Amino acid sequence: MPRSGWTFDELLAGARRSAVHLEMRDAYYTNPRFEAWQKGERTDWADRASWWRPFHQQIADAVARGVAVRRARVVSEPVTDYIRWEHYVTHSNVAAGEQVRWLPRQNTADLLMPGRDFWIFDGQVIRLHDFAGNGDFLGEDYSGDAALVELNAAAFERVWERAIPHDQYTIK
Repeated sequence: MPRSGWTFDELLAGARRSAVHLEMRDAYYTNPRFEAWQKGERTDWADRASWWRPFHQQIADAVARGVAVRRARVVSEPVTDYIRWEHYVTHSNVAAGEQVRWLPRQNTADLLMPGRDFWIFDGQVIRLHDFAGNGDFLGEDYSGDAALVELNAAAFERVWERAIPHDQYTIK
C-alpha cells in the first residue's frame, strides 16, 4: 500500500484480508435519510435500487475478493434516536456483506477504548475520524504507523469479541 495520499476508496479497493471499523458515538451528523426516518419514512427493503449506494457496492466488492469487513458499534443504552436509526439501516450493511456487532457501553468498563472512531485496512493503515461534539464530521487522518495501528486493532478485537451480532442485538 502507498505511504501517502491515501483515500478511503483506494484503501478499501486495495484491501486483501480485512477492513474493520469501530464506531463509538451515540450520534453523528444529521443527514436526509435520518431526518426522513424521524418523520416516519421507512425503507422498502424489497426495492434494492432505492437504498443500495456506491458504498454498499464497494463493501460487496471487497467481500467478494475475500476481505472480511467487520463493524463494531459501542452504544449507550437506552439508545439515542440516531442509534435506533443506525440499527434499522444496518440491514443495508449486512446485505453488502459486512459483519456488524453492537456492544452496550456499560459492558466496556474493563476495556481500554480508543478516543476516536476508525477504519483499519489489512492491519496496515488506519483512518482516524474527527467529530465535533454535535456529531459533525470534521475530517480524518491516515497513518501507517505500525504501533498505532496495532494498538487500535487490538482494541477493536477486544470490542468485537464481546459485542453482540447484529441479528441478536435488541435495541433498548
